[in-house]
Amino acid sequence: MTPWIHWPLLVLGTIILVLGALKLIYLPLAAGFELAGWHRRRRRRRRHVATTIFGDRAPFVSVVVPAFNEANVLENCVRSLMRSRYPAFEVILVDDGSTDSTFSRMQELAAEHPGVTALTKANGGKGSALNVGIRASRGEVLLLSDADGVFGQDALATMVDAFTDTSVGAVCGDDRPVNLDRVQTRFLAVISHVGTGLVRRAMHVLRCLPIVSGNIGAFRRDVLERSGLLAEDTLGEDLELTWRIYRAGYRVAFAPTAVVYAESPSTLKGLWRQRVRWGRGLLQTCRRHADMIGNPRYRAFGLSLLYLVGTSIVVPIAQLMIVPLLIIALILGDSSAVAADVWQFVLWLGLPVAVLFLLVALALNRAWGDLRFAWTLLFWPAYSALMSLVFVRALSLELRKAPQRWNKLERTGVVSRTGTELELAGLSLSAS
Repeated sequence: MTPWIHWPLLVLGTIILVLGALKLIYLPLAAGFELAGWHRRRRRRRRHVATTIFGDRAPFVSVVVPAFNEANVLENCVRSLMRSRYPAFEVILVDDGSTDSTFSRMQELAAEHPGVTALTKANGGKGSALNVGIRASRGEVLLLSDADGVFGQDALATMVDAFTDTSVGAVCGDDRPVNLDRVQTRFLAVISHVGTGLVRRAMHVLRCLPIVSGNIGAFRRDVLERSGLLAEDTLGEDLELTWRIYRAGYRVAFAPTAVVYAESPSTLKGLWRQRVRWGRGLLQTCRRHADMIGNPRYRAFGLSLLYLVGTSIVVPIAQLMIVPLLIIALILGDSSAVAADVWQFVLWLGLPVAVLFLLVALALNRAWGDLRFAWTLLFWPAYSALMSLVFVRALSLELRKAPQRWNKLERTGVVSRTGTELELAGLSLSAS
């Protein structure tokens, strides 16, 4: 093997292999999460004791829903919230300068449902709209969501129940795709369980959950008063706020049974734009909170950020660097670079581990029905390559300080979940 090809390939392959192998720890940690949850529920039933910081009372919850041109999905969101079993809550809808009928639809829903308030403001982005809603709210707990969310009837109560001690400043629920009418959205529905069902459980146990989902995230008001509201100058306002929660000395808990169904990108263009925005949001948050990365002052969370940077930033770059090196090796006639034992091992280990992760995640989420889309996993390698390209694009835009564009998804209003799944969300919509 040509030496100058051998060493960079070996280094890059080792980085990918080591960071990938470390993910195996997610499996026992996720199992530990389930065991601890079972023990907590058993203790609550037997001793009839309160297991949240609120005692036996139900704190008032304010659900803040920002919207920009969301007229075709807003009704499903509000309907699902109004069927919530939680006893004390309000819904604040904030129109962010829409150019369609979003605000008029908000006003109609507010007139129809007591407890719903409709506000409007000039266009300023999601963070700005959320801050307007937060300032107008009166809840002790603030639940922030998107206008396409379809909530389960017990989602609010489950989110509140996750505030088990005073160290919990925020709670992240579980968001799942609702539009399953295309190959792409079916694929995303399957693989999303790994990130939501498995990884979030494991990171909860480590007290390192790095992000509160923008679709279903709850925050204590007193914590937001200490950490500050959402940043209005970043594309990753949910990620950046989460890191500030940890900086303020709190942690994030995961509530897997608090489910919201929301739309996934239904086109390749929409997926690309969404993931580029997420990538830029990560880079902006890393730059803003660079002093937290690897800093033991922030305990396990600070150290976990090193791994996050490795898997989210270093690995995509390494994967793309490998491709031209392998091509050069083939051109030079050095086929051993392609057939090296380390690459065979990476492929041999990667496939079964990926399948194992997926099966465990589906089991944890009790979502075996999504296995009907398992055939879409044939697109997983292409998706992985695309995500590497996405990050390089995000990095390029950040280095050039390109203008920040929200590139919000175009909502379709498609609801493809089964009748049973929609019943759990308190809806009687027919599946598409």
